[in-house]
Amino acid sequence: MERENQFIGQSGAFLDAVERASRAAPMRRPVLVIGERGTGKELIAERLHRLSTRWDEPLVVMNCAALPETLIEAELFGHEAGAFTGATKARVGRFEEADKGTLFLDELGTLSMGAQERLLRAVEYGEITRIGSSRPVRVDVRIVAATNEDLPGKAERGEFRADLLDRLSFEVITLPPLRVREGDIGVLADYFGRRMAAELGWEGWPGFAGHVAQELETHPWPGNVRELRNVVERAIYRWDDWGQPIGHVVFDPFDSPWKPLDPVKPSPKAAEPRQAQPATTPDFETVDDLRSAVDAHERAIVEHALGKHRWNQRQTAKALGLSYDQLRHCIKKHGLTDGD
Repeated sequence: MERENQFIGQSGAFLDAVERASRAAPMRRPVLVIGERGTGKELIAERLHRLSTRWDEPLVVMNCAALPETLIEAELFGHEAGAFTGATKARVGRFEEADKGTLFLDELGTLSMGAQERLLRAVEYGEITRIGSSRPVRVDVRIVAATNEDLPGKAERGEFRADLLDRLSFEVITLPPLRVREGDIGVLADYFGRRMAAELGWEGWPGFAGHVAQELETHPWPGNVRELRNVVERAIYRWDDWGQPIGHVVFDPFDSPWKPLDPVKPSPKAAEPRQAQPATTPDFETVDDLRSAVDAHERAIVEHALGKHRWNQRQTAKALGLSYDQLRHCIKKHGLTDGD
């Protein structure tokens, strides 16, 4: 768990989720945290622990998806010596490690049905039994679980125990994805940017060029805050001149003309000539000034290309299929400067 991270944001949806976590923290009941990848489920779990009466006791973290099914129960509940092949000595499990504290179960939806059944007993009665032992052990553990799956749907399909879900969902905190957190993208990008600039030893923080800030705002962010942090930090470490605003970002680090392609099996339709896919259609209904709309589109393309090529005008002209003079005309026409 990345404890150096902080809660950064000002949108109502985000602040509501943080407030709900703060209210639930003093309770001794289980809490289920739901959200897409990269939304900050680990940070919410840590907040639930740090604001509880157990703050000075252990916070034990277990990623249920990181272990094979055969080892999950041994990790959770421990085992006695000789309980299975390779168990040369007794070992306590995560429940006993977290006694008097909090156990954070990440990726809860990946637990096997057998582990779910034993977890249900631990939640219900506060008792666990090590593998290979017949003597139950009493534990006092507050459980916080997280998932990015639809657990009620899995319960309806028989893929998750409904009775366990009932016991773990005293409070459910659903974290909003970054794309709906109005006003937070710019705040987060500035925070990650300043932190990365300081790490690189820059003497100041130049900020982002206008077209880059716009690209950050309009990106769908499937990886949420984690993806945003990577994009911002990558853009800054690749930028050569800290005295100029960051003029280019790369959203997909795997995008390359030389990346290997998956082999495609030939099909009867493979011989048919492929037709070019139409470009994304803009919203023509909102266009009431054709010349201004065309100019704005041209400006955005030139801005992006200039930022990508670090304002090297000859490389930019070549990339856009323009002569150097034609590119200079576009720059002058739109009043662009490298500070944009």
